[in-house]
Amino acid sequence: MDIIKELSTEMENEAVTTRKMLALVPESRFDWSPHPKSMTLKQLATHVAEIPSWVVIAVDQDELDFNAGSYQPAPVNNHVDLLALFDQSFIAGRTALDRLSASMLDTPWIMRGGEVVYLDTTKYGMVRHAFAQTIHHRAQLGVFLRLLDIAIPGSYGPSADEMGG
Repeated sequence: MDIIKELSTEMENEAVTTRKMLALVPESRFDWSPHPKSMTLKQLATHVAEIPSWVVIAVDQDELDFNAGSYQPAPVNNHVDLLALFDQSFIAGRTALDRLSASMLDTPWIMRGGEVVYLDTTKYGMVRHAFAQTIHHRAQLGVFLRLLDIAIPGSYGPSADEMGG
C-alpha cells in the first residue's frame, strides 16, 4: 500500500465535503455563536478553512509551538475570503503531501504551548490529526448551520435535508 497516495486521496475526498459546508456559511451571521463558550461562526469557519494548511507544518516542521507566536489565524473578512482561504490551504496541504516521503512518516512531531505538550506524535500522526480536526470541526460547523436553519449537505451519505427529512 502506498500510504502517501492513500493520505492524498483521503485529503481530496474530505476537501469536497468541507468546501460544500464552507460555501453555506452566511457572511451576515459571522458574529453569531450558539453559546458564550463557543467560537463565533466566523472563527469556526476560518479554522475549518485553514486546517488543510496544517499538513504543511506537519511535513516541513518537527513542531508547532503556539507560544512562539509564529502561528496566527488567517484574516477573513467575507465569504469570498473564506472560500479563498480554504482553496489556498487545501492546495498548500496537498502540495506538502507530495513532498512527504514514506521514510519521513515516523519522524517525531510535537504540538505545544511552551512547556505544555498538546500532541506528541509523528509526521504521519500529525497529518492524520489535521484530517481528524477537519472532520471534527466540520461537524461542529454543521451543527452551527443547522441551528441557523440552513440545510446542510451530507458528508458520508445524504443528509436529512437531502433526503427530504
